[in-house]
Amino acid sequence: MVFAATQPLQIGSMLMGLLGGLAIFLFGMEQMTSTLRILAGARMKAILAALTANRFTGVLAGTFVTSVIQSSSVTTVLVVGFVSAGLMSMEQSIGIIMGAEIGTTITAQITAFNITGSALAIVAVGFLIQFLSKQTVTRKYGTMILGFGLLFFGINLMSDATEPLRSYQPFMEAAHRLNNPLAGILLAAGFTAVIQSSSATTVLVIVLSRQNLISLEQAIPLILGANIGTCITALLASIGKPREAIRAAVVHVTFNVLGVGLWFGFIDQLAWIVRQLSDVPARQIAHSHTVFNVANTCVFIWLTTPLGRLVTWLVPERSESSQSAVEARHLDVILLRTPSLALDTVRMELQRLGIAALEVVRTVLTAVVQGDSEDLDRLQERAAEIDQLYETIVSYLARLSRENLSKQQSKQLHDFLLVANYFESIGDMIESNLVLAGRRRVRHGLSVSDATQQHLELVHHAVCRAVERSVRAIARNDPEAAQETIALKQEVDQLLMHAEDHLSHRLGASAPNRLVAFQLESEIMEYLK
Repeated sequence: MVFAATQPLQIGSMLMGLLGGLAIFLFGMEQMTSTLRILAGARMKAILAALTANRFTGVLAGTFVTSVIQSSSVTTVLVVGFVSAGLMSMEQSIGIIMGAEIGTTITAQITAFNITGSALAIVAVGFLIQFLSKQTVTRKYGTMILGFGLLFFGINLMSDATEPLRSYQPFMEAAHRLNNPLAGILLAAGFTAVIQSSSATTVLVIVLSRQNLISLEQAIPLILGANIGTCITALLASIGKPREAIRAAVVHVTFNVLGVGLWFGFIDQLAWIVRQLSDVPARQIAHSHTVFNVANTCVFIWLTTPLGRLVTWLVPERSESSQSAVEARHLDVILLRTPSLALDTVRMELQRLGIAALEVVRTVLTAVVQGDSEDLDRLQERAAEIDQLYETIVSYLARLSRENLSKQQSKQLHDFLLVANYFESIGDMIESNLVLAGRRRVRHGLSVSDATQQHLELVHHAVCRAVERSVRAIARNDPEAAQETIALKQEVDQLLMHAEDHLSHRLGASAPNRLVAFQLESEIMEYLK
């Protein structure tokens, strides 16, 4: 009888409204947060780098940065880069990751405000600022306001779409029967992992709560599940990444899974706490999200050392044989929409490229002048690795160039391409020329005289110092080191002049294969240049 009295539900219309509203919400969220990341990216990195003296300041830094840029993924990627570069320890990074979890709750707090009626007015204001302003920074603020309005407009559409469910008795009866917290956690975790947004899951829960479709006790397990689901996404994204990235993702998962386990038996108590903080259902759900993460941080902040050991045990270092020197350790597509941060990771990879080139340069003279075929094979293999890392860096820079870059960032990108080409040309010169010269020496049984070798060593030493200064210049953004590199070029030219004079005198010496040896020595000299 109940089913007969119930009006038929327009499922198609409801789904279109719900999915369309969700899409507009996610689009608005992306517009708002991507603009915030562009405007605040460089300053956020400076804050993270400065506030890591201990675990407590790390939590504050992670909370503040993530609440501004609204992306725990970006914060985590930054942390991974700092750990990889040795700028912070794993234990310090755990504090920042905990803070990032708190920072993400600001989205729930914002969306709990019931200003959906003004959403289109906010969109109009943002559009006018973006359309009428001629200044790039002001236009970005307009984009941010427009995204903020779209966010609430999407919530409004979802609320309107779900309103018919309030009078649909079968749904109401089914909703009241769904009181299994574990089922709610698993459902929300799976949904969040699929749509890759814990904010979207939280907003959907708030929308359902506003329509009185679910109780607070039913909403809390969904919020807990969303916290796990967003970590699953990060864990999947870390597959194939360096060990530090995987460990950061595992810290995410471990922290949230243990936190959910901690609260699983106290959902009623958590509901009681948030009811004391607010009478508004939407705000209660937002508070439950915040209380969950703040309480977990207060517990686990004292356990960063054992947590770090656990994560290191779960994700051990790979053996030397399984590690690839050509893997890009810092580049991440997540950072492409935050150009200032993406460029910083490129700088770290260029430092690695320069170090790889320097190591090959240091061994090249011995291998070419004295080494056997196996030495030359190893030299050629290491030079080829430089090319592989170079291609990865250039490919990343190509993708970054398609983003919205400032003039300064475009110039920096161009400079980084020049630096990458410089280090790659070193590898090419060794692989294509010096290795071949060494093979010709071995094949013809030639030897380089001691006197000539001394001249070559002087040139080689100066070249090594020049490459070393180049690496320091890019790693530290050090203009003084760059000037030293230019000055060393003059020293190399002078040493080459003395060496060429020596070779000219040697050409007239009566020795077997003198002409072939002269050609070999001249080539080695020229290629070192």
